[in-house]
Amino acid sequence: MAPYESDRTAGAEGLPDEADDVRAGRRKAARYVVPVAVVGVAAATIGLVPALADSGDPSLPKITAEQLIEKIAKSDVQQLSGTVKVSTDLGLPSLGGLESGMLSGVTKGSGGSSADPQSKLMELASGTHTVRVAADGPDKAKVSVLENAAEYSIIHNGNDVWAYDSKSNEVYHSTAPAAEKGQEKAPKDVPTTPKQLADEALKSVDDTTSVTVDGTAQVAGRDAYKLLIKPKQSGSTVGAITVAVDAKTGVPLKFTLVPTSGGAAVVDAGFTQVAFAKPAASTFDFTPPKGAKVTEGKDSKDSKDSKNSKDSKNSKDSKAPESAPSRGDLGKGLDGLKTVGKGWSTIAEFDTGGQGMPSGSSSEGGNVSGFLNSLGDHVKGKFGSGTVFSTRLVNALITDDGKVYAGAVTKDALVKAANAAH
Repeated sequence: MAPYESDRTAGAEGLPDEADDVRAGRRKAARYVVPVAVVGVAAATIGLVPALADSGDPSLPKITAEQLIEKIAKSDVQQLSGTVKVSTDLGLPSLGGLESGMLSGVTKGSGGSSADPQSKLMELASGTHTVRVAADGPDKAKVSVLENAAEYSIIHNGNDVWAYDSKSNEVYHSTAPAAEKGQEKAPKDVPTTPKQLADEALKSVDDTTSVTVDGTAQVAGRDAYKLLIKPKQSGSTVGAITVAVDAKTGVPLKFTLVPTSGGAAVVDAGFTQVAFAKPAASTFDFTPPKGAKVTEGKDSKDSKDSKNSKDSKNSKDSKAPESAPSRGDLGKGLDGLKTVGKGWSTIAEFDTGGQGMPSGSSSEGGNVSGFLNSLGDHVKGKFGSGTVFSTRLVNALITDDGKVYAGAVTKDALVKAANAAH
């Protein structure tokens, strides 16, 4: 047993969040599980990801899991800069340019701009990427993805949010109300840091979860505790989540998600360099380059209305953000969304109101259909027949009559849920 491991498991009593908040977090997370295709679901569920080796084993005072979670919750670091190396291994088949085309095309922004964060995020759902981040309070943040000689950046400065793709020389601009204390310090559409990933993982903590402190590590030259989160239920594809937490500041420095199937981590995002100092003010300055195509986002008015209208705020806050990349254009057909199961074995279920996914070479859809079918595993049960589309983390069963069952669960769990519903 690790020297700093706590025997406490998460439940209604041990953690800072109330049970209602935990359940609300799971319900919110479930909305992101509903797929147009498993590719989109997995990318939105995980966010981003890389494999970074821990170094050293620093001697730190003993701490319980509850105390470490409390440390994360109380962390109020407003200023930082650093480099995060991220990689994702969903286990998708290699289909050349089709894979990247699918990832970017699933949620292509309505304006068609290559700089739109909703479309760019999908490209980060596979492979390894280097990301530079900087923040100075709740209203100033910058995220830059470095790819060969190109760079893609999102800059939040006051009411302005700019995104720039140097490869295509395109700019995407939107506005949002200045963030209030306690709100996200970085653009919500791009969860690039271990903290953002850790926050999402902790929303799923309840009595179905084991939470312990699993020793110490050094990440980016800083001493850290390792928080180990494991489902206690069977049927989940999530094997374990490890969060390396800075011993001094409480900031998560590294996030690793290992599937039950074993092998390389599905998600492994961590700082290679980090400094908790005020970045230069010029870091957050941005002026569209000469000749760049500028696309104005359509969310500016909605954002202001949401702030000024109490009724609007109350009606929207209870739902997943309308710009959530996993939802795409599916919002029209998700009124019947419900969840079955509990905790890590939760399955999202809804009826598309139409036929199942197209299959076979004669179906319309061309390369898209071929891509989906390359992922598919045909199954039968009381529900009739259908196809399970799989990644190493998120699976979805789409029956021939158009019903969808999806979640971070095994194929057998999806078939069992579909049988129980019939």
